[in-house]
Amino acid sequence: MLMFCFRTLQNVPFLRLSAGLLACVCLSAALTKSFAGQIGMGAEGRHGGLAPDIAAQRLDDAICKAWTVRVPDLSMGLCTTSGLQPTGGRSVQGEPLYRVDIRAGSPQLRVIVVGGIHGDELTSTTLAMHWLQIATDDPSIAYWRFIPLLNPDGMLASPAKRMNANGVDLNRNFPTKNWAVETKHYWEKRTGRDPRRWPGKFAGSEPETQFLLNEIHAFQPDLIVSIHAPYGILDFDGALTPPKKLGRLHLDRLGIYPGSVGNYGSLEHHVPVVTVELLHAIDAPTATETQQMWGDLIGWMKNRLLSDRYSDLVEQGSHKHLN
Repeated sequence: MLMFCFRTLQNVPFLRLSAGLLACVCLSAALTKSFAGQIGMGAEGRHGGLAPDIAAQRLDDAICKAWTVRVPDLSMGLCTTSGLQPTGGRSVQGEPLYRVDIRAGSPQLRVIVVGGIHGDELTSTTLAMHWLQIATDDPSIAYWRFIPLLNPDGMLASPAKRMNANGVDLNRNFPTKNWAVETKHYWEKRTGRDPRRWPGKFAGSEPETQFLLNEIHAFQPDLIVSIHAPYGILDFDGALTPPKKLGRLHLDRLGIYPGSVGNYGSLEHHVPVVTVELLHAIDAPTATETQQMWGDLIGWMKNRLLSDRYSDLVEQGSHKHLN
């Protein structure tokens, strides 16, 4: 390509460029085409071939205002100072998906916290945002990645709805083993074809699901915390010793749900998943309750998760570098 460009420009009558300048022009054109191609390839899967304009997706006052209208106990101050950054990921309707990383000086664990998987469980985003604020002040022993709102289309709908804009229950859309068989049986037999719990046409069909899958694979967490409402319990998936409680929420395992974050994280990605089921979907936990749940989570991470994980690494003869 470079040689063709060089010879073509040499033969243009009105151009009198030196050999060095011709080479620079051709090389620049080649690199520009290559770079543009890479952007298009990277964006095609999520954005229909359009490269994302990250700067235009920043969490500005307009977006925070839309969030604070819906999310209980979320102030403009907390939203605008959260540090949430656009990722290039978007929902079905094009809403940006945000995250923020907060890390201790010498982190010993990597943790993903995700809220707003179901758009009508508004307090799940509330808790993620307030925990984000606490972690900013004191990240303890962890390198945190907060994704407070995975399903903005559901949250911003009128009224807010569980599913995304395609009518898919994102917490049944993750690619777990025998997904096609098990989610079909679950949806048809256990829910009676409840449209609020439709798992989608195929595993990982939704852009929001794909986004979180990419985050899990890229970040390689030691723990995933998935926040929901309103069962008022604590659920756990994984082989490690679970926490007995977070604040008023006590351990009560709900069972296996095909296509869920808990099922995927623990069985497919071999990462324990703590599922927080808040008492209310609309009434936010108090500041005291929020702090108690956070304190219990940190205590369990230090006393059980870290020791269990270290024991596993010793058995495997390897140590994961977190810095």
